[in-house]
Amino acid sequence: MINRKPLRIGIIGVGFGSKVQIPAFLSEGVVVSAVCAEHKDRAEKVAKEFEIPQVYTDYKKMIIDADIDAVSIVTPPFLHHEMTIEAIKAGKHVICEKPFALNIQEATEMLNAATNSNITAMIAHEFRFAPARAYIKELIQQNYIGAIRDIHIALFLGPTMPIAFKAMTWGSESTKGGGFLGALGSHYLDCLRDWCGEMEAINGQVVSHDPSRILNNEKVIADSDDAFSFKVKFSNGALASMNANSVAPYGDGVRIDIYGTEGALRTTQTGFNPTPDGKVWAARYSDGPEMKELSMPERHFPIIDNRDQRLPAFRILVKRFLQGIEEGTSLYPNFYDGLKCQQALDAIRLFSSEEHWKKFS
Repeated sequence: MINRKPLRIGIIGVGFGSKVQIPAFLSEGVVVSAVCAEHKDRAEKVAKEFEIPQVYTDYKKMIIDADIDAVSIVTPPFLHHEMTIEAIKAGKHVICEKPFALNIQEATEMLNAATNSNITAMIAHEFRFAPARAYIKELIQQNYIGAIRDIHIALFLGPTMPIAFKAMTWGSESTKGGGFLGALGSHYLDCLRDWCGEMEAINGQVVSHDPSRILNNEKVIADSDDAFSFKVKFSNGALASMNANSVAPYGDGVRIDIYGTEGALRTTQTGFNPTPDGKVWAARYSDGPEMKELSMPERHFPIIDNRDQRLPAFRILVKRFLQGIEEGTSLYPNFYDGLKCQQALDAIRLFSSEEHWKKFS
C-alpha cells in the first residue's frame, strides 16, 4: 500500500469557507495550509481557530507562495473567473463555489482552462448529495414512477414580522453576481439537470420585490433579484418549473413534486437548504391511492455530522474531489456542470430582461 501525503489546500474566503468548508476538509483528512481574506483580521481569526499556519490578504501571493496543492474559491461570483484561472495556471486543483461565474463567456474560459490542464476542477453543487435528492435520482434511474413528465418546485420563505432595510452588500449587486437566482436557483437548476439530463429550452423571470437597502446610513436601491421563476424543457421530454420568493411573508419552505407516467414523488424542506435527514414520499398505481413515506436507504447517510446541516453533503463532495485527484479526472459536479448551469442562469435573465409577456389591451 502506498502512503501518500495528505492534500494541502488554501481557502480564499472566510464566510462559508470557515463555517462549512474548512471543517469539512479537515474532517476528510485534508490539510488546510493557508487561508486568504480581504481583511487580515478576519483571516487571522479563522487561522487561529483552525490552527492554519499561513495567512494572506493577496490571493495571488497565496496561490504562488503557500505550501498548497489545491485551492477552494469561496468568494463572491465576480471574483471566480480571475481566481480560478490564476489557480489553474499555477497547477493547483480547484473547487469553485457557485454560482460559477458572471456569464457564459467567463464560464467557458474557466472550463477550457481546466480541460487543457492536468488539474481536478469541481464546482460546489454539494446538494446533489443531500439524502432526499440523491434518493430521488436513484428512484428516477430505476424507473420507479415511470418516465418523468413534470417536476414542480415551490420555494416560499420570508419574514413573520416587518423587518428593517437590509445593508447593501455584494449580494445586492447584480454586477457582482448577487441575487437569489444565482445564490439558490443555481442549486435547483443543477439538481434538475442531475435528475433529468440535458436542458433543451428554458424561459423565466427575475424580480426584485424589496430592493431597498442601507448604505452609509442612506437608503439605496439594490438591482439584484429576490424572487424568480423558470420553466425548463429537457431533451428527454420532461418539463420542470420553479417559483421562488425569498421575501414571502410567512412562507413555510420548499416542496418538490415529481410526476411520472406511473406515479409521483415528493420531498419537502422547511428552509433554503435540504436537510441531512431528508424525507421522500411516493405513490404509484401499483401500490395504492395514497402518498407514503419511503424508508431512506442507509447508503444515503454515509456521513453524520451535526455541526452544520450543510456539512454531510459537502464532505461527500470533498471525498469526490480527493478521488478525482487520485484518478486524474474531475468527477461531477465539475466545471462542465458549472457551464451548463451558467447557460441556464444567463438564459433566464435574458428572457426576463426582454419582457416576453403577452399584454392585454
